[in-house]
Amino acid sequence: MWLKPEEVLLKNALKLWVTQKSSCYFILQRRRGHGEGGGRLTGRLVGALDAVLDSNARVAPFRILLQVPGSQVYSPIACGELLSGSDVYWAIATGATLEEINQHWDWLEQNLLHTLSVFDNKDDIASFVKGKVKALIAEETSSRLAEQEEEPEKFRDALVKFEARFNFPEAEKLVTYYSCCCWKGRVPRQGWLYLSINHLCFYSFFLGKELKLVVPWVDIQKLERTSNVFLTDTIRITTQNKERDFSMFLNLDEVFKIMEQLADVTLRRLLDNEVFDLDPGLQEPSQITKRDLEARAQNEFFRAFFRLPRREKLHAVLDCSLWTPFSRCHTVGRMFTSDRYICFASKEDGCCNVILPLREVVSIEKMEDTSLLPNPIIVSIRSKMAFQFIELKDRDNLVESLLMRLKQVHANHPVHYDTSRDEDMTSPVFHSTSLCSDHKFGDLEMVSSQNSEESEKEKNPQLHPEALIPVLQQSGSQSPDSRMSREQIKISLWNDHFVEYGRTVCMFRTEKIRKLVAMGIPESLRGKLWLLFSDAVTDLASHPGYYGNLVEESMGKCCLVTEEIERDLHRSLPEHPAFQNETGIAALRRVLTAYAHRNPKIGYCQSMNILTSVLLLYAKEEEAFWLLVAVCERMLPDYFNHRVIGAQVDQSVFEELIKEHLPELAEHMNDLSALASISLSWFLTLFLSIMPLESAVSVVDCFFYDGIKAIFQLGLAVLEANAQGLCSSKDDGQALMVLSRFLDHIKNEDSPGPPVGSHHAFFSDDQEPYPVTDIADLIRDSYEKFGDQSVEQIEHLRCKHRIRVLQGHEDTTKQNVLRVVIPEVSILPEDLEELYDLFKREHMMSCYWEQPRPMVPRHDPSRPYAEQYRIDARQFAHLFQLVSPWTCGAHTEILAERTFRLLDDNMDHLIEFKSFVSCLDVMYNGEMNEKIKLLYRLHIPPALTENDRDSQSPLKNPLLSTSRPLVFGKSNGDAIDYQKQLKQMIKDLTKDKDKTEKELPKMSQREFIQFCKTLYSMFHEDPEENDLYQAIATVTTLLLQIGEVGQRSSSSGSCSQECGEELRASALSPEQDSVFADNNPGKITQDPQTFPQEAEGDWTVSLEHILASLLTEQSLVNFFEKPLDIKSKLENAKINQYSLKTFEMSRPSQPELQLSNL
Repeated sequence: MWLKPEEVLLKNALKLWVTQKSSCYFILQRRRGHGEGGGRLTGRLVGALDAVLDSNARVAPFRILLQVPGSQVYSPIACGELLSGSDVYWAIATGATLEEINQHWDWLEQNLLHTLSVFDNKDDIASFVKGKVKALIAEETSSRLAEQEEEPEKFRDALVKFEARFNFPEAEKLVTYYSCCCWKGRVPRQGWLYLSINHLCFYSFFLGKELKLVVPWVDIQKLERTSNVFLTDTIRITTQNKERDFSMFLNLDEVFKIMEQLADVTLRRLLDNEVFDLDPGLQEPSQITKRDLEARAQNEFFRAFFRLPRREKLHAVLDCSLWTPFSRCHTVGRMFTSDRYICFASKEDGCCNVILPLREVVSIEKMEDTSLLPNPIIVSIRSKMAFQFIELKDRDNLVESLLMRLKQVHANHPVHYDTSRDEDMTSPVFHSTSLCSDHKFGDLEMVSSQNSEESEKEKNPQLHPEALIPVLQQSGSQSPDSRMSREQIKISLWNDHFVEYGRTVCMFRTEKIRKLVAMGIPESLRGKLWLLFSDAVTDLASHPGYYGNLVEESMGKCCLVTEEIERDLHRSLPEHPAFQNETGIAALRRVLTAYAHRNPKIGYCQSMNILTSVLLLYAKEEEAFWLLVAVCERMLPDYFNHRVIGAQVDQSVFEELIKEHLPELAEHMNDLSALASISLSWFLTLFLSIMPLESAVSVVDCFFYDGIKAIFQLGLAVLEANAQGLCSSKDDGQALMVLSRFLDHIKNEDSPGPPVGSHHAFFSDDQEPYPVTDIADLIRDSYEKFGDQSVEQIEHLRCKHRIRVLQGHEDTTKQNVLRVVIPEVSILPEDLEELYDLFKREHMMSCYWEQPRPMVPRHDPSRPYAEQYRIDARQFAHLFQLVSPWTCGAHTEILAERTFRLLDDNMDHLIEFKSFVSCLDVMYNGEMNEKIKLLYRLHIPPALTENDRDSQSPLKNPLLSTSRPLVFGKSNGDAIDYQKQLKQMIKDLTKDKDKTEKELPKMSQREFIQFCKTLYSMFHEDPEENDLYQAIATVTTLLLQIGEVGQRSSSSGSCSQECGEELRASALSPEQDSVFADNNPGKITQDPQTFPQEAEGDWTVSLEHILASLLTEQSLVNFFEKPLDIKSKLENAKINQYSLKTFEMSRPSQPELQLSNL
């Protein structure tokens, strides 16, 4: 690889290096001890030294030196091996080879050797070569950032180590890895950081001690760069209970960006699947690579910067220069090309931006390449303007790809030209009314929509064709005054601007237009410019008839969304004349209903009605619809949904901006969440609901031009203007009053219309006059004092705070679930919290590695808190094995299946946390009768089914005799007859039975056998195992006799053949004294010849029979009433949960759990 030139003394170098090739200016050397067959003593010593050194300190075996004649100082400029200890270099191989260094030598001979002879000064030769090498390094560095495949051998080696060290399933894909230190207190541990699609892992082996850390991305609550007393820059990862610091990275910026990307992608995929729409390349997590993450970050910045649709995919970013006629020079910047756009952004922020929808492009042509105009192309648009780009690399391929996409866009959305006017048969989409030099500009009116408007009116005569404010102005009479003259001045300024910078969506967007927007857009141009700035005009032109069809499909349908819309219609600007009649209300209803029909994921959210009302005042109905689409789907992403995640993220960003720009206010108000809650409506309604309308529309002007940045900086300006009042406020209510009074007295002196009050008019009944603030002054202050935030900074802050907001929702869900469950169970709250974490982690592990990924049906943030996380039968079986006290060896899995069937009362194959914990509570803390009742229910339908995996046990065959006397031999030789006790027991149970409790169905003999088998398995390996076996044998025989008594009394002496197959003698001698002949519950002592088949009626026992019988044996009572420790189970579960899942996934595919009867 190429190295940054560094000086080497030849005198010392010759002791360790041997020259292989040389020329006038370059020397190729081999290190002694490498590539020698036998080798001398010196070579062996050098080779041994290199071999014992750590890989980070080894020297490359080959190098090339730049030789300057007449000097004893050489510069090594190329090396054949990775120098891991270097600062900024990028490796292309893991080992040294002669072929590799020869490639660099050949490049020098072919490209530099002949050129150097023209130089007279040796210093010029050295400078020229060093500059070339540095350029090569820069080019390699930029390409290698996105080319992980350039080091496949090294990555493959890291992957093998990652799999061996952490033993994840194959589905856990490694994305990248880094060498770093992990700090444990004040002690650093050098090791390797592995970043996979679902986990952050660290491994260290130092002085015989092995350290492994595994942190799921979904557990990370905060990811930040910080510093400690030892290091100035570290990456801190905060989870629920711990903080971990990582440092000593070669490139900390890169590592932090990759971490942020992985955490963001994983958290949104698993916790915010309500609205998360991943890029197509990231839909399958196992396919995510480091290059994908970098491309995604660049793509998101591109869409946010130009406020383009979410599905717009970036194809290329190229350095170039654009001819800007207003400055009469080429402006340096970057070209961005995507599916349907060509965009340009100057390197100087705000100097010049251009958005060219391919729908507006007529041609893309290459010009002649000259020294003044290197590699130029011309992009011509339909408004008779042309954009000249120069200094484009790989121009031919760029033009070819652009022409291909241009053809596809025009094929998908044919352009409709206006033939109704006789100005020009090829008039552009934006028609022209004013001419300037050679350019023709439109009057902001959509021709393609004009042609379809008449047909739209015929199909949908109810659509309102005009904006509501012009209608009101025509119907009323207003005498011209100074306000109208100021409006005319604004219109004149804007027309002058259109002449110089363009008036279509393809206009040059500069600092000058930002100043015009801050002054306030004229009423007559407001709706049109909103369409251009948001690029809603492109959607409008590309979808003729779309809105009308939506209105037809959606109107007349009644659902919850339409009911919410109807409820809010008359609350939308009720003080404005436009919405005091059916015309405005009907238009608002149609737009909101049509959008809810278009985007059911969002549907309708409060505050959409206020925003849409204002859009309808300045834009036609169809235009207002597309403006609403632009705001909801790309300008305010994730704002309008069930949890308003986007708004909460921006609130959190706003808090950080307050700390940065208004530190005194932040210090005084210890809890900034109060300000965040107050300012939430600022973001959701763009100040429309808390500021007089004529002032708030100026805020909306800035929002459509600058995006969310305008709301952030205006919010900061409002807080700064009220800092003194806020610092003196005693509580949140007083702070709210201070801000509300200020906002209600913001006026717009330039507004030509009559003033319209805000929703906070009830705050304006002041005892003394309150000072008035002009909106133009407030906006100007916001740009001057807080306008330095770039889109890149805002997007970084959003990514950072999205992690916190999503984890905050998770904590809220957890606390609400625990609050509901704690009163209903006896498990301690801290143990419940551990159980919840295990339950959620089990769900997440299935999301990580199982196909198909189950999170969509199982995790639903819109459901009640207790039902947001649910698990299926397989996941329940894992948890049952980890935390249940009723472990029955091989029988445990079968018992888990039956428990799941019992808990799945709604038959959807999923159970929530509350059901899971309620069952565990009975097992750990229930009374004996509650535990026996649960066991009883686990052995009758629906828990026990005909197709139960254990139903084919030998126990189903004829096995037991109930015809022998209930007499058992005792150790002292006495015999106890239980007949009298049995009769009295049945009478007592019948008498004392609670009639209010729903009676459980009786248990058949087959079910009873399974019940006994479960008990037998539960007693295995218990310290009192022998006593328990003897006791259960006694009880089982007693219950068999009870069942026989009930059978005979119900059949009145008649015999039935129905169950005869399942009742068979199995005599046991007093010495055996056990129902089961050995410790295997599947093998039963039976002798068909000894006991002939008997035809009998239905054999059944009830829960009361079983409970009463068990109470006769003290050892059984002790077993079910002994205290059980859940804490030890939870500790083991936390340790073994991952390994159990990995073991289960590594086994050969097992048949699915039998849930066919669910």
